[in-house]
Amino acid sequence: MKIVFATNNLNKLQEVQDLLPFFNVVGLKDIGCEEDIPETGDTLEENAKIKANFVKEKFGFNCISDDTGLEVEALNGEPGVHTARYSGDSRDPNKNMDKLLNELEGESNRKAQFRTAIALVLDDEQFVFEGVCKGEITKEKQGEKGFGYDPIFKPEGSYETFAEMDIDEKGRISHRGIAIQKLIIFLETIRY
Repeated sequence: MKIVFATNNLNKLQEVQDLLPFFNVVGLKDIGCEEDIPETGDTLEENAKIKANFVKEKFGFNCISDDTGLEVEALNGEPGVHTARYSGDSRDPNKNMDKLLNELEGESNRKAQFRTAIALVLDDEQFVFEGVCKGEITKEKQGEKGFGYDPIFKPEGSYETFAEMDIDEKGRISHRGIAIQKLIIFLETIRY
């Protein structure tokens, strides 16, 4: 079954393709969607639904989309829904990480969690799946793998940041991996 993952982020697309090997998962570019779909929702769930509905309505494909937020306890849940644009519209991961590390300078409470909301639009129905990965923000960047905030996020029970893990290890414990597992279980129960 062909399903669109509503992203132009090739790293995210690869991660989801690896997690859903029994689907033909394609990105926005593959269906000719060059638009930057606006994320105008106030929550991760709303943004995920907006993107999935956009693809279904405009292109007619079943679609999954996600929105992910890094929620830092000492910053009252920020950057949250603004995670990708924390340092501005450039979405520059290094600037985002530098800003976050600067905000936490001298702060002993480094607790944080990644939260992902995945929206699935399947024919005429819509579903949402959530994944959470608790951990902490490191004091400096560690590792070269992954993307986004991976070099400064260390999940609970791990000595490594996401950026130090291989994609399979990260996929088993990450927020997106957890949400995708819920999606897979759902798809298997309806035998789609």
